Parts: sequence; C-alpha cells; structure tokens
Amino acid sequence: MLNRIIAYSIHNKLVIALMTSALVIFGIYEATKLPIDAVPDITNNQVLVITQAPSFGATDIERLVTFPIEQANSNISGIKEIRSFSRFGLSLVTMVFNDDIDVYWARQQVAERLQMVQSQIPAGIGTPELGPVATGLGEIYQYVLKPKKGYETKFDAVSLRTIQDWVVRRQLLGVKGVAEVSSFGGKLKQYQVVVDPNKLHASGVTIYDVFDALEANNQNTGGGYIEKSGTALYVRTEGLIGSKSDIEGISVKSVSGTPLYIRDVGEVVEGHATRYGAVTYNDQGEVAGAIVMMLKGANSSQVIKDVKERIENIRKTLPEGVEIEPFLDRTKMVNNAITTVETNLLEGALIVVFVLVLFLGNFRAGLLVASVIPLAMLFAIIMMNIFGVSGNLMSLGALDFGLIVDGAVIIVEAVMHQLGHSKHYQGIQRLTGHQMDTEVKHAAGKMMNSAVFGQIIILIVYLPIFTLEGIEGKMFMPMAQTVAFALIGAFILSVTYIPMMSTIALSKKIKTEPNWSDKAMVKLEMIFQRSLEFFIQIPKLTISIVVVLFILAILVLSRMGGEFIPALEEGDFAVDTRVLTGSNLNTTVDFTQKAAHILLTRFPEVEKVVTKIGSGEVPTDPMPMEASDMMVIMKDKKTWKSAKTFDEMAEKMSKELEDVPGITAGFQYPVQMRFNELMTGARQDVVCKIFGEDLDTLAAYANRLGTLVNQVSGAQNLYVEAVTGVPQVIINYDRSALARYQVSIDKVNKAVNMAFAGQSTGLVFEGEKRFDLVVRLKSDVRKNLEDVQNLLIPVANGQQVSLSKLANVSIEDGPNQIQREDAKRRIVVGFNVRGRDVQSIVQELQSKVDTEIKFPAGYYITYGGAFENLNQAKNRLLVAVPISLILIFLLLYFAFNSVRHGLLIYSAIPLSAIGGIFFLALRGMPFSISAGVGFIALFGVAVLNGIVLVAEFNRLKAEGWKDLRKIVLMGTKVRLRPVLMTAFVASLGFLPMAISNGAGAEVQRPLATVVIGGLMVATFLTLVVLPILYMLFEKRVHQAEDLTDLPYHNKE
Repeated sequence: MLNRIIAYSIHNKLVIALMTSALVIFGIYEATKLPIDAVPDITNNQVLVITQAPSFGATDIERLVTFPIEQANSNISGIKEIRSFSRFGLSLVTMVFNDDIDVYWARQQVAERLQMVQSQIPAGIGTPELGPVATGLGEIYQYVLKPKKGYETKFDAVSLRTIQDWVVRRQLLGVKGVAEVSSFGGKLKQYQVVVDPNKLHASGVTIYDVFDALEANNQNTGGGYIEKSGTALYVRTEGLIGSKSDIEGISVKSVSGTPLYIRDVGEVVEGHATRYGAVTYNDQGEVAGAIVMMLKGANSSQVIKDVKERIENIRKTLPEGVEIEPFLDRTKMVNNAITTVETNLLEGALIVVFVLVLFLGNFRAGLLVASVIPLAMLFAIIMMNIFGVSGNLMSLGALDFGLIVDGAVIIVEAVMHQLGHSKHYQGIQRLTGHQMDTEVKHAAGKMMNSAVFGQIIILIVYLPIFTLEGIEGKMFMPMAQTVAFALIGAFILSVTYIPMMSTIALSKKIKTEPNWSDKAMVKLEMIFQRSLEFFIQIPKLTISIVVVLFILAILVLSRMGGEFIPALEEGDFAVDTRVLTGSNLNTTVDFTQKAAHILLTRFPEVEKVVTKIGSGEVPTDPMPMEASDMMVIMKDKKTWKSAKTFDEMAEKMSKELEDVPGITAGFQYPVQMRFNELMTGARQDVVCKIFGEDLDTLAAYANRLGTLVNQVSGAQNLYVEAVTGVPQVIINYDRSALARYQVSIDKVNKAVNMAFAGQSTGLVFEGEKRFDLVVRLKSDVRKNLEDVQNLLIPVANGQQVSLSKLANVSIEDGPNQIQREDAKRRIVVGFNVRGRDVQSIVQELQSKVDTEIKFPAGYYITYGGAFENLNQAKNRLLVAVPISLILIFLLLYFAFNSVRHGLLIYSAIPLSAIGGIFFLALRGMPFSISAGVGFIALFGVAVLNGIVLVAEFNRLKAEGWKDLRKIVLMGTKVRLRPVLMTAFVASLGFLPMAISNGAGAEVQRPLATVVIGGLMVATFLTLVVLPILYMLFEKRVHQAEDLTDLPYHNKE
C-alpha cells in the first residue's frame, strides 16, 4: 500500500507539487485564524451563584441563603463539588461540574433550582443570581478611569464611577466575546434623603412616613386613550422625580392644615452607596476601574483586539479631562509566552537543519529533510483549528522537530546510501531521470516500514497523555494533540512529498569519493568499534555497572521531591496584601498607598501600581475590606537592575514592605493567583483545609497550624483565614419589652435598616441613567454605639422610644466569613512555596502536624492546592506510563514476532530513564508533571534506536552470518550514523527549550532536560549494552534448542 503511494508520488510529481502548494496556502490562511493564548485554560467547569444582601451578617447569610442554595443544587447530575463562602452582605456558592458537562446545561439546571429556592429565602434578603460565564483566564483586560493632570478637582470618585457605569461599561458589554464588565472602586451615586431625628420628633413624624411619602410620589401611569374626532389621544401621567427640588417639595403629612415637606425634616443630597471596595492608582489616591471578563471558550487574542478597538472609540466620547488607562492586559503575557515559543521553535529548527547537514554531509539533503518542518507545522495548525486546540505555550512549546523529521531522515538517508554504495553504477557519472526515480522508489520502499514504525511508536507513546484528566490533562492534552497532528502530517509528507522531492532535489551525479561527513563517520566508527570490542570482552561488568547506575537513578528520583507544574512568569506581580481583620476601607486605602509609594520610589523596575481593595460590582473573587490585590506592573525584565529573577525581586520587595507596620504581602502572578483561587477556593500555592463545625475551634486549630507552617523552611507568605474577630454591634431584642410597647421585630428591623444602611424607595432618572433614592439618618447621628442605642423607634399610640428600651445593644466580636465545602464548614491555612519543591515541604508539614496536633472527633485536615494536584496527576501518570510501556511492547512484539527481541529493545527504556533522572538532579529540578511527560516522550524515542540496531542484527543473521560477535560489530558499524542522527536530532531539537529563560520556559525546561539527558545517555548505553544483551540472548537460544525441545517462551 505505502509502496504504491510512493510510486504514485514519484510518477505524478505535478499532483504532489500542487497538493503541497495547497497545503502551504491553506496552512498560512489557517495560521491567521488560530486562537493564540499564553497557556491552556485549566479552570474547571464552574457555575457561580452570587447573592448580595448588604445588611446581613455572615451567620445569617449562611443559614438563610447559602445553605438552601447548596441543598437545592447538591443532586444535579455531573456535579463534582460545591464550595461556598458567606460573609457580611454576600453569599457566593461555587458549583464545580465534571469537564464533560456543557456549562450552559449546568447553568440551566442551577437556574431552575434557584427558582425553587427563592421561596425558602426570606423576602428582602437578596436575589441569587448566576455569575458570568467566564473562567480563571477570562480576566483579559483591566483598566482604571482617572482624571488627567489639572482635572483632579473636577472629577471625584462619584463622577468617575458614573462615567464608568453609564458610558464605558455599556459600550464594552457590546463587544463580541465579552461576558461581563465588573466595575470596581469609585463611589456609586445615590440621591439621599438624610433625615434629622430631632426634626422628625418635633414634627411628630416617623421615618416610615418619610419613606411612604417618597414611595407614593414617584411614579408614572397610563390612562389608555380617548377618541376625539377620528384620532386617538393617549393618556399618560408624568409623576417621576427628576431633580432634588422635586424630592424636597414632596409633602410628608399635613400638620394643622399646613403641609410638612421633606425639606422640613431632612436634607436631600447627592451621596454614595455603602462601599465594599475601592481602587487606587499608584500613590495618587482613589480612581474607578473595571475588569473585562471574556466569555468561556472565546478566542482571547481576538476579544482583546476587539476590546482595545472599542476602548479607542470610547475615548472619543469621554468628557474632557478623563482618561482610560489599562494596567493589566493579557496581550503582554501572551506575547511573552508566544515569543518564547517562536524563539525555541526557530532555534530548534535551525539546530535540526545543522545536525542533518552535518550527518548527511549534503546540504541539499539537509534542507530537503528540514523542509518537512514548516509543512508538518502548517498541517498541524490546520488540524488544531479543526479540533479547537489553541496555539499556546503547551501546544506549540513542546514540539520537537527532531521527532517530526525522523521518518524523512530515514528515507533520505536510505536514498543517499543507495546512490553512494550501489554496485550497479560503476562507471556511470550521472543518472537519468528515470533511473533516479527507480532508485528513490526502491530505497524509500525498503526503509518505509522502519520510518512508519518509528512514527507510530512515537504517536502511541503520546496516547497515554490523552488519558490525563483535571488540570494536567488540560495542560498537556494540547501538547499531545499538536505532536500527533504534526507527526501525522510528517508521515503523509514522508510517503508523498519526500520521495517526489528526492528525485528532483538530490544530485543525480554518482559520487564514488566519500564526502567530509563520510570521512568523519569512518573515524568515529573505528573509535566506536574499538570501544565496543573492549566492552564485549567484559559483558558481566558492563551490565553490572548499568544496573548499579539504574538503582542509583531510582534512589535519586525517590529523593528528588516534586512540584505540580512550575509557575509561569507572567511579567507582572499580583500582591495579596492584608491589614488587620476588621479594618475599614479607608484604613486599607491608607496602608496600601504607603506600600505602593515604597514600591514606586525604591524600585525603578516598577511601571505602575494599581490596588484593588475589597470586592467589585460582580464579586467573583470577593475580598473583605481589609484585603487587597496590589497589581505591580513591571517594566521589561531585560531592563531590571535590582534583581535578575522574579523570585529575587519578590523577596526584595517583601523586605522593603516590612517598613509599613501591620501589613502582610504575598507575591504571586495575576493569572496564577486567580487559577489557584478558582480551583481550590484559596489563592496560595499550598492550601491546608481544616474541616469542622465550631468556628472558634476551627480558628484555634488554624492558628496552631500556622505556627507549624512558620517552622518549615521554604514556606512563605503564610495566610490564616480570619473567620472570627470582627467587631459588630449586636442588637439583642427583649421580647417582653416589644410586647409591652406593642411593636413587632419586623418594624424595628426596618427602622434600624433604614436609619443606618439606608433603604431605597425607588429610582431617580437622569435621561438614561438611573440612581437609587435612599432614606437614611444624618451621618453625625450614626457614628457610635450610643447613636444606635438612642435610635427612636415608632411604637403604638404614636409614641417613639429609644432602641435601648427594646433591646440590649452591645459591641461583640462576631464571625467574619464562613467557608463550606461539600456541606461542611472549613477554615483555610495557605502559604506560597519559595526555593523548595512542594512535595517535600508538605511532607515535612504533615509529619509535624501528625506529632503535634491532635484533632477532636469530627475535625480533620486535608492538603490541597498544588500538592493535591500533584498527587492526583502522579496517580494518573502511574496508570498512563505503564499503558504506554505495554503498548510499546505489543508493537515491538508484532514487529519482530518475538518476545525475546521485544524485551531486548525494551532495555532502552530503563537506560534512557537513567539519563533523564541524572540530568534533572544535576540541574537541581524537582520531579514535576512536565518532567513526567518528558519521560513519556523519551521512552518512545529511546526505543527507536533499539529497533534500528536489532533489525540490522537480524538482517545480517538472515543473510547467513553465524558469528554473533561479528554480527553485532558489523550491525552497529552500519547503523551508527542513523542511530546517532536520530538521537542528536531529537535531543538537540529540545536544546533551546532546556536553556531558555523566556516567559514560560519554566514549564518547558524540565520536559526538555529529561529528553536531552535521557537520549544522550540512552544512545551511548544502547550502542554498548544492546549488542552485549543480543549476544547473551542469542547464545542462550542456541543452547536451549540443543538441550531441550521445550519452546524458549516457557523459560521466560
């Protein structure tokens, strides 16, 4: 079949040339359509339910909102886990679904259950809403809206937020692929009726009367239509409030025939809503801002491009003196990662070309083989678009062109060998076209099986990567898919394009003189022959040394430590900054401004600092008011003076921030931090979760665990979740007093809520803009405990009594936030890892916890984050790697029809593992999933060399050679060049990745190190150990056949 295809390709050169041209044109077109991103989106399938209830405490939110939502959704098909988060004014329930569940189907299921839950949630608390259809990688563009120099007094935080909500946000929501624009910071404008309690009391009016009057005097209606002489006149009323004077002129009630107006009992002001978040720019104070969230599955590079175009249009519509400044733009991270990929691929391709020319000794042949690289790449890009694989660090970053050109190398090398060593052409100077066609057809056909077999083995080796699930599956599946696509493309090209081009591109002159490459190879063969003869004489010692090396490698691997996937440099820092629990917004702003000032003045590498405090309009990552994300935007790494690496820079910045007392700072990368948060519910690299029921007990154990974490070296930026310790004014009702005064709890609650939080009575329209109309007490009578105690409550008989007569009002510490996972309360202790691997840190911590902390019944601890991911991935690799090894063995068995030869070639696998492990250890790298995938790729290539050698030994034996020593010496001599060429091309193709320092190189480095180290060592050992093993195996067979009639396989 393949030989027919080769023959067809050689005889129909024009057809193949046209098809190749079509591949180039279509491939280039598809390349412009390929979605580009920095890394694959590893966020799991999530549906968020957000309920905002501004006036309720954490325990009420948990009991009345979070718990019913959790219960109602717990039995949806395909749900993996439910995490929830209850804090003052907010409930956030995260439902994680299996990856194969369609997110829109999941949202529909959740929405249906929310309809039922609504009846269980008391009226007035809040309405549960679904969060945006976005992911951890979805926050693609973040910007601030700030006044230009000289306009600071004209535009305050209220006007900036109004422009953001009604000008910028509305236009950005219309961009294709944008799921949500979450406004952050600034002050949300409100019309407020600020009531004076003394005037109310003097006029005999209650706060309820004010509320009812405003509600009754702010509405439009319609009266149908009347018919008048053949026309219809529509009747409608105009009663909506349009200005402050409209509000002031509303009558509350009539006193002795005289109307009492709103202006008589209070003041109408333009104020702002209670704030739970803020944004500051550099050290210049507050501004407004927003996060643009991309729709799940959209093409990020396209959406960012469209958003930027829309921002340019929006700039023209902004008032004079206001500017939009982006501070976190995913393009930077994408460009950095893609630049790394492009550099590595280009350098890898050049190295491969150089090695090919060096080994083939023929520039044309080298270029011909190298031409497969861009063609296979274009084929892969077409397939990536068809199967929806984006171009990113993982999918493109792990392409080794050495593997891709392997089939083409075998065929071109065979053609050149045929032309140089054929006895038919003695005396002929130049071949005719027909003779050239025949020779190429013959040579290519002879080697086709080896070429195809080699590529099938590499394809099969990558198959187990498709079995990986979870984060590592999403991370490495694109890599396996792209390699598979490129290999399929290379295979098609090697049976069509390569034979056709060989007849045209390779020289038809018959050269009897060896070229420089041949001469060099002869010298190398002689040196190697002598070495091999030496080792053949000491077989037991040689094999013993290799076994000892293998045992050593296993020991080194067991002590190596492990990490999940190395962190990807994103070019900027996200600093998780916290001040004392219970601090108000202004305190946090002051502290973070000092921190930003230090970073800007002491580090010239910092371009700008934008700090997001608390939570935004769409609280997908809600922080309390004492917590903030300080986005430190860095200049290009090449211009840095203070430090060379991100880790070193983070350490120096942490040290400087110690000058601000009471502030803690944890340095991470923005997307990494968001991923951590979405995957595990906490931002740190390692997350210890303590489960139990009582919040105080949980807090006590978390603090004990925190002291143990501080004793482990390499654990930094400790974070112990503050679940309690927030000062709260608690109003405890006296039911007998309420009965005495004939007033219900509902009435008192309403008065308290209206007085301090403010209650909305409707809306005020300004054109298309709409703002809440709120009733609340004057600010100077809602400042301390006495003001709460003295609040006048209307009771029966038109009287008003102070709240202290109806309830006990005191300040107590209450719960700050309550987190739950799968219906159990939990507390989080998290830390980041610096200068050490995750596995050894957690193991050390586990042993300390086991000896020093004894949990009571019903309380237990789990270790999550990167550690949990690492263990899950390791368990999957423990299944995936054996599967790939079994598949390789089955292929070898079918190829050689012999268990013996299959096992013989199999010896290359432990040999390659030796090199991979030692090289990782030499470079001080822990075992990571990247390295694990490197081993999978390595085993496939290592086996190829064994196949080439054993096939050659068997061929010589079939030709009638009897002396095993001569067979192995001759066989290794003949196949030395292809073996070395395969090894060098495959390993050196990875060299740029192994030594790269670009953004994202951290993920590729372990993988490339394993392949290079493994192949270098495996090639040398295979060329020495395999011949010795072959001789031993074959001798045994002869003896077995002489002595017994039992088949050999029974002895195995």
